[in-house]
Amino acid sequence: MEDKQRELGGEEKEEEHAKLEIWKYVFGFVEIAVVKCAIQLGIADAIESHGSPMTLLELSSALRCDPSPLYRIMRVLVHLKIFKEKPATQLGPKVYAQTPLSKWLLKSGKNSMAALILLESSPVMLAPWHGLSARIQGVNNSAFEAVHGEDVWSYAAANPNHSKLINEAMACDARVAVPAVLESCLEVFKGLETIVDVGGGDGTTLRLLVEACPWIRGINFDLPHVVSVAQECDRIENVGGDMFDCVPKADAAIIMWVLHDWGDDECIRILKKCREAVPEDKGQVIIVEAVIEEDNEKQDKKLTNVRLMLDMVMMAHTNTGKERTMKEWGYVLGEAGFSRHTITPIHAVQSVIQAFP
Repeated sequence: MEDKQRELGGEEKEEEHAKLEIWKYVFGFVEIAVVKCAIQLGIADAIESHGSPMTLLELSSALRCDPSPLYRIMRVLVHLKIFKEKPATQLGPKVYAQTPLSKWLLKSGKNSMAALILLESSPVMLAPWHGLSARIQGVNNSAFEAVHGEDVWSYAAANPNHSKLINEAMACDARVAVPAVLESCLEVFKGLETIVDVGGGDGTTLRLLVEACPWIRGINFDLPHVVSVAQECDRIENVGGDMFDCVPKADAAIIMWVLHDWGDDECIRILKKCREAVPEDKGQVIIVEAVIEEDNEKQDKKLTNVRLMLDMVMMAHTNTGKERTMKEWGYVLGEAGFSRHTITPIHAVQSVIQAFP
């Protein structure tokens, strides 16, 4: 009887929890819309430039906007703990202050994720989500193509502003991932004289690498329209080309957040080209990608959530891309002809996968 009562009590708690939890899905889009608004207005940038917390009137004056709707936006952002509100003095008005989280919304700087948020919340990238169920039902092979008539790479090539946003967003991730790679795996880069970054975008990854490892010369390799706008940098050569055809030769190849854009067949083709580009005796391919853990007890649940969400992004935005488990990584690496590989977790969404010919 007691067991039955406990069971009923547990079900009632679940029902109460569900009654509240469902609202998160009804209005879940609002949070990202408010955060995007904060980035576009430059709220974090204004407080940072001011050098100290700001009153509502100071903030509205700096942003040149009406204080009334700004107050309502700030009320939400404070509730989300993105900014904090505190009294300036005992008698003075309250002020808005930065938090560690709000600093990630700065439009520039070491810890900026603003461009990545703006990319994923852009109309171009949001539209395919409405076709996710059709993709799963097989109505179309690509949610992105169904909306835009071409894949994401062709769209970017034809739309320079969107291509720029993609490059800036990938640079955001590089500024987070590369320090984490170096912190955990610096020894990977010792002894290398040259390294080619396959799909290196605007060159941010290589700039961070050669700065930390001054003995390395880098080749930033990407599609011609991408590298044509890449920043010039000492010890880095920008090379345009197609990774499906050929990869420039170097002691090692690094490929970060690229392979998840492709299905297994394409992935194997890219990896074969990377393997051909490095010396057979001492070369290696350094892959920086998410690995979905299948052991629930070992995994960091917060990072697992990000990796699973990334997998949905691949489904919405690419034709065949996906995040992979250890077993799935082992399969594509084996099929590409690598004799062995290691996987090292780092303090980031991605892990470092070293593949040896």
